[in-house]
Amino acid sequence: MSNYAPFIKPYVQYNEHGWGPCEIPDLDVPYQPFCKSDRLGKICDWTVAAQENKFPSKYASTFGNNSQYAYFHEDDDATFHLVDSTGSRSFKPYQRGRYRPNTRNNATRGRTGRGNALLGVAGGPSSGGGTGNSIKYGKGRDARRNMGRRFPRNAPTRLRESSVMVRSNWVSIEDLDFPRLLKLALPNIKEGQDIITCGSLDYYDKLYDRVNLRNEKPLLKMDRIVHTVTTTDDPIIRRLSKTMGNVFATDEILATIMCCTRSNYSWDVVIEKLGSKVFLDKRDNAQFDLLTVNETSHEPPIDKEGSINSPHSLAMEATLINHNFSQQVLRFGDQEPRHKFEERNPFEEPGVELASIGYRYRKWDLGNDIVLIARCKHNGVIQGPNGELQFLSIKALNEWDSKATNSVEWRQKLDSQRGAVLASELRNNACKLARWTVEAVLAGSDQLKLGYVSRVSPRDHLRHVILGTQNFKPQEFATQINLNMDNAWGILRCLIDIMMKQPDGKYLIMKDPNKPMVRLYDIPENAFDSESDEEDDSSELFANSVDN
Repeated sequence: MSNYAPFIKPYVQYNEHGWGPCEIPDLDVPYQPFCKSDRLGKICDWTVAAQENKFPSKYASTFGNNSQYAYFHEDDDATFHLVDSTGSRSFKPYQRGRYRPNTRNNATRGRTGRGNALLGVAGGPSSGGGTGNSIKYGKGRDARRNMGRRFPRNAPTRLRESSVMVRSNWVSIEDLDFPRLLKLALPNIKEGQDIITCGSLDYYDKLYDRVNLRNEKPLLKMDRIVHTVTTTDDPIIRRLSKTMGNVFATDEILATIMCCTRSNYSWDVVIEKLGSKVFLDKRDNAQFDLLTVNETSHEPPIDKEGSINSPHSLAMEATLINHNFSQQVLRFGDQEPRHKFEERNPFEEPGVELASIGYRYRKWDLGNDIVLIARCKHNGVIQGPNGELQFLSIKALNEWDSKATNSVEWRQKLDSQRGAVLASELRNNACKLARWTVEAVLAGSDQLKLGYVSRVSPRDHLRHVILGTQNFKPQEFATQINLNMDNAWGILRCLIDIMMKQPDGKYLIMKDPNKPMVRLYDIPENAFDSESDEEDDSSELFANSVDN
């Protein structure tokens, strides 16, 4: 018997259709996601020498050398082990260089005279003592300590709550991230056609165009009812859905979806698909109709229970201000008769005074046999320079505390620097202004009137004054705020195309509270039945629920 092991001829697979093995073994290999920016190593490279000192970390994982998925060049299998990072001194990616000494201001250490002036602001200390208004920071370690107090390095990430709790029996259909949505476009969408017009409108009082800081007016409480009826509860849309269109919604729902890439807070819209028809609805008892405040600010309001400056309290305050302002600036009563549309208000109730709102049910052809029908609205009417009627969308911006928001103080800058005030609002409320603009464009409003309403005192959220007004043409204002309507129509069409491919049922689209994306879920038919039984109908005016 031979003392040597027998030689077994290995079996070599021959792939006739390409490079690689013919059969893939069923192995439980851990999965590690990669993106385009990751630095991936090579399995093998015959073009370079085995030992390469120029790039020692060429095959290292981009997630760090302590990762169990990392590949170590020329490592022996016997040395493989799972790394215990409990006692490791390695820094995480965002900690690299954290303890590196700051050499930026070392050149000024130990110097006098000119070197000390680098540590102050303009108009700093001089040899003669300087003025008392200059701000000075200490040298060296004290300067870095003071700057760290004003600008914290590692501020904790604030997690927002979802507008609706995602349940375990909901099926995720698709996630649409904002970079993908921003690339969409649907050009050449024509102006919507009026199908039915309802309601009546009061004329705008031009005296409010002359309101300024020296002639401010108190904001009054208007006891007028505004119905916020959802799509499927609208009797006009029910009637139209039998003969025309296959996608139905309201202007608020459309504006929310079309401006979703500017939103930070979570929101949701319920979608019902019945055959070839799609209905976009808001949930009962949801906070969909509340206006957000400083949603896109660098420092949004902090959620503190019982605070008048919490996000929910500010949303309630802004919604009431917007309702009261849109009715106060009109000439109601016996001053001038209302402008009446073809049909009466579909939400009239006996003995109830309705707000000045005119509804337009309009139709758009989005291509690919998709016909959209939506309920749009105006808030007032005015006579143009040539005697023609011009329809208005009236909205109100509100100031609650300029120091807390680190923004321009209206009582000092509104008359002299209104552009700076508007730029500050565009930065802090980009999503809200974009929604208002889209609603005005969809309704075909001739003017978008913005009112500037501020608290009498930053600590009093019940009393407000009107400091000024400003007029815009919706299409021109959309260009000024960089609102691309082609992209807005593209986002809406993308969602409709996805829904047309789904079977009949109920769905929900939700903005992720902490990520720039919207998620689409397949939900049961009775997903929100328990919620609707507990509270009243959401079509009632939320403004009347606040007595104070």
